[in-house]
Amino acid sequence: MFTGLIQSLGKLKSLGNDYFQISCTSSNSYQILQDLAIGDSVAVDGVCLTVVEVLPQGFVAIASPETLRRSTLGSCPDAWVNLETSLRAGSKLGGHFVTGHVDSIGALATSIQTANSWEMRFGAPAAANSAWQRQIAPYIVPKGSIAVNGISLTVADCDADGNWFEIAVIPHSFSETNLSYLQPGSLVNLEADILGKYVAKFLRSGARGSHPEPWEESPAINSLGTITPGFLAEHGFI
Repeated sequence: MFTGLIQSLGKLKSLGNDYFQISCTSSNSYQILQDLAIGDSVAVDGVCLTVVEVLPQGFVAIASPETLRRSTLGSCPDAWVNLETSLRAGSKLGGHFVTGHVDSIGALATSIQTANSWEMRFGAPAAANSAWQRQIAPYIVPKGSIAVNGISLTVADCDADGNWFEIAVIPHSFSETNLSYLQPGSLVNLEADILGKYVAKFLRSGARGSHPEPWEESPAINSLGTITPGFLAEHGFI
């Protein structure tokens, strides 16, 4: 589990056979390397990878075929990648819960610098449009959380069907992550908020009516499984 707060940048290099070397040479790489051990989990551009070898200035990790199929790791050789070590018990949670399991690949459409931020719009690459609609579009909501290359960000705006979304990136996040290297058309790894996924599954289960639970029989939930103010009051949320 991660928070989406990037600790350092690294340089990705493919070693073949699904192995990758990540070189950590930036001034804040100590946050990644200080107690790194074999078997540790590190989010590399938002992808949870397992360390199989520790190097003096980096590490080697292995990615499964499924991971390569769902992410950009296999298509971006010699790229700068965002790095974050796994969340420790008792640590501050400054972003949101990020699992490191990529839902879909997106593409940068536009990036506009304003007085105090960069406004960036992302959408689905043409080849991945169906996967986008199935795997991540339902969970993109205004003011909701989303991880872009492992960075915890807030959706500033999106269309009703989730075909695109916009984020506003502060200068610190822009300069300290690989967002500053993106160009229109650049591919990114996207992960939707896991809490939204569980809520959506709960609502779908209620709508189907299979294996009904006591809460599904409550009049506070209508036939579509929608959560109502009555349901929230009944279960102590209001």
